[in-house]
Amino acid sequence: MKIYTKTGDKGETGLFGGERVSKHSTRLDAYGTVDELNSFIGLAITEIKNEEIKNILNSIQQKLFVVGSDLATPQTEKNEKLKIIRTPDDYISETEILIDKYDSQLDQLKNFILPGGSKGAALLHICRTIARRAEREIVALKNTEEIGSNIVIYLNRLSDLFFVLSRFENKHSNFPDTKWIP
Repeated sequence: MKIYTKTGDKGETGLFGGERVSKHSTRLDAYGTVDELNSFIGLAITEIKNEEIKNILNSIQQKLFVVGSDLATPQTEKNEKLKIIRTPDDYISETEILIDKYDSQLDQLKNFILPGGSKGAALLHICRTIARRAEREIVALKNTEEIGSNIVIYLNRLSDLFFVLSRFENKHSNFPDTKWIP
């Protein structure tokens, strides 16, 4: 099978289910940013020292493929026959458990902190900001088309998890949080 299909040469792409849309559509912005986030997570994994955190990040990558396919498949009666896995509730609850677990091991925040520290933590901060952008793009899509409500919630929690994991990575790499001093 060839990698190139030439079907997108005129600025359109196919969604799951066969519908053709402009490559400039809100839907493509949303799942393209989820794909970008997944790529940055892959880069972050190369710099993270803690094996447990690497495993969590790998699990997030797997889940983001589900989110991406969910976003790439409009919720139509025709597409329900495709049996695409939609973003489940447990993605949210599992993420909240992880946030609580790792946040409980950190000093309480009393100031805003600057992104940075170790290279791994800095990459997790980039993941956090990409997750926030994906969330905004998904909300824009939700304002015009029907999508599953779990997608926005999951991306919101995911950005919080990246924040906590960046602080955790800094702590375990002996980099203190850098306080924002206005």
